[in-house]
Amino acid sequence: MEPRVVDAPERDRFEIFVDERLAGFAEYSRNESAIAFTHTEIDPAFEGRGLGSILARAALDAAREEKLAVLPYCPFIKGWIAKHPDYLDLVPEGKRAQFGLQV
Repeated sequence: MEPRVVDAPERDRFEIFVDERLAGFAEYSRNESAIAFTHTEIDPAFEGRGLGSILARAALDAAREEKLAVLPYCPFIKGWIAKHPDYLDLVPEGKRAQFGLQV
């Protein structure tokens, strides 16, 4: 079964499931214009399968769809954006230096 990512706003996080088991999550806080990612975690039983990348991409795609600015306080999300510069536009230009995300 393919991993499934869902937004769980009641828990302020995106969650990734494998075979209906929670495999990890990306916590956030958000308002009308921005989403701040604060912590990402993959259960050790699911590590090494690329689930963190699937989770990050889905969460950032959701932010793009909702036209939210992204504030990557979470080191994993920040690192993922650094490795995928096509997502850099989600981080406001004036905030990129704060996160060490310069082109």
